Amino acid sequence: MQILRRLGLVLLWFAAPVVAFAAVNKNDPYLLVLRGAGNIALVAASLLIIAVLLRRGHWRPIAGKLLVMLWCLPPVLMSAAHLKFELRRHDVLNAGAAEARQLGAHFMVGYSSFPEVARLARQGLIGGVYVTRHNIRCGTVELLRSEIAALQDIRRAAGLPPLVVAADQEGGIVGHLAPPLTKVPALATLTGLAPDDQQAKAEEFGRIHGRELAGLGVNLNLAPVLDLKPPARRNRLDFHTLIGQRAIASDPAVVSTIASAYVRGLEASGVGATLKHFPGIGRVRADTHHFSANLDTPVEELEATDWLPFREVLSHSRSALMVGHVTLTAVDPDRAASHSKSVVQGIIRDKWNYQGVVMTDDLVMGAIYQNDVCKAVVEAINGGVDLLLVAYDGAQFYRVFACALDGARQGRLDAAMLHASETRLTRGLLSEKAGAASLKRSSTRG
Repeated sequence: MQILRRLGLVLLWFAAPVVAFAAVNKNDPYLLVLRGAGNIALVAASLLIIAVLLRRGHWRPIAGKLLVMLWCLPPVLMSAAHLKFELRRHDVLNAGAAEARQLGAHFMVGYSSFPEVARLARQGLIGGVYVTRHNIRCGTVELLRSEIAALQDIRRAAGLPPLVVAADQEGGIVGHLAPPLTKVPALATLTGLAPDDQQAKAEEFGRIHGRELAGLGVNLNLAPVLDLKPPARRNRLDFHTLIGQRAIASDPAVVSTIASAYVRGLEASGVGATLKHFPGIGRVRADTHHFSANLDTPVEELEATDWLPFREVLSHSRSALMVGHVTLTAVDPDRAASHSKSVVQGIIRDKWNYQGVVMTDDLVMGAIYQNDVCKAVVEAINGGVDLLLVAYDGAQFYRVFACALDGARQGRLDAAMLHASETRLTRGLLSEKAGAASLKRSSTRG
């Protein structure tokens, strides 16, 4: 029994700093599973341990006093972290109407609480929402359909443009609303068919996705994936990207053929497509959900291979373009493409003459969030990005928006870039015909 008591004390010494670390970082995306009931359980457990230590007299020796003090830290640190979050949230929610609407149009946010996102929509603090698996309750889409309709009603009543409503239905292993929506095979399964059959089936897949998403009120699909399929290999550090399973093919022509047909099917149903993840992550082994990653391939080689599907599909569609969090070292070795003006403005806008909507990949991903996220937000806006996505953990919206708010108040946001972006967003994701036509002319000249 004595041995068990000593072992218990040793475990308490080791557990205290771990729980304290979790408490001070309670708002971190990696600790999302502990939020709410988990946080309450940590505090309750800390208080219970303190009570037991005091009751058994462990506070008398100096070591015991230190142990009790250690277990006092988690509730205090968690309270401080919560206060910091609430103060930031208060600052964002009380932003002036003009600055809220100027900046809010550039943010798309995932959500768990409908009342919370409804307030953001009403105040113009967001321009779009992202819906996914946890927004489907009771196994049906009826509540989600009514929520989306209610959000659009709120926007109309507030005199604001309709929200962009996005989902992530690629097919295959990524279909966050399937079930209950139809589970469509990955586009990669079509590569063995004849070209005409490839196009027919891909367009059919696009129509299925488009019809069902449009029925929900979703007007933008974050698909298709245009990254070239990498050679078969196992990357033990790739936990979530899994691009080898999501990419269509390694041949740019095949990718262009299948993706173009899929996009036609989507657009025929009134749903916009999003081409991802420029500048391409097929050559990258690191998982940007967690780590920074470099793309070291020369631009000339990328233009002749990886970028061909992007230019081809953009030239024949009204698609948006998602920029990933890899660093294109030949162009801008100091920052990820998603917030690099040299990549977004220099290549996509100026060289390709694409004037459609450009959006970031999720800013909650480790490649951005674990670094200087405020710097990334300001640079993305100043670089010509139109939509900043906060998808996985919607609570991080307040931190990300506060970065933009501080940048605006300190005069660090480029007014000309904001105005140009506002014009693109006003035109809308489904009316980019002029931009697509100009890109097609540019591609022909190049």
